[in-house]
Amino acid sequence: MFLMLTEKQIRVLRFFRDYRQAHGISPTLEEAAEALGCSKITIFEHVKNLEEKGAVRRDPMKARSVAILYDPDSESHEPPDMIPELPIAGTIAAGRPIEAVEHIERVPLTDLVPTGDDFYVLRVSGKSMIEDHIDDGDFVVIKRQSTARNGEVVVAIVDDEEATLKRYYLENGRVRLQPANSSLEPTFPDRIEIRGVLKGVIRQFR
Repeated sequence: MFLMLTEKQIRVLRFFRDYRQAHGISPTLEEAAEALGCSKITIFEHVKNLEEKGAVRRDPMKARSVAILYDPDSESHEPPDMIPELPIAGTIAAGRPIEAVEHIERVPLTDLVPTGDDFYVLRVSGKSMIEDHIDDGDFVVIKRQSTARNGEVVVAIVDDEEATLKRYYLENGRVRLQPANSSLEPTFPDRIEIRGVLKGVIRQFR
């Protein structure tokens, strides 16, 4: 399992994990805020975001109830025993009709969806990339890397906040993140951390 967390969220998650390991219970929000040098409200927001992403579970009625569900420092990636394949049963026309001739080939699914430690999948929320045929609810296959070339679609942490999926351009020392939606304007973040580059899109027929 791989979760897209900001550096601040990872720092908070590590603190809660290490505190639980040392004391057998979770810290209070006040204790976490004091140790991390921020406000209780800030810790509350981080814990809320971590819970929404599936990294922790908590009981809002109890002070020391944050349970760790995800450890960012101990991800395991078990290689599959077999590479799944599906048959290619021929060609079908999406324009004018063609002769229907069944010619069985097989395609490894890893040719369509790369796998391994360098790849992970995210679910898309929103339509900012719709003109690149990336729709709300699609899954994007991301190769984990910290650099990108102009024009590539990247996963980026912007100004230490949440992750976003946009086309990346470096122009005159300034980064432009370009949505693929003509109704939206590009953004020019002051700080950006690239977490990966788009390598594929998976869509379930609905």
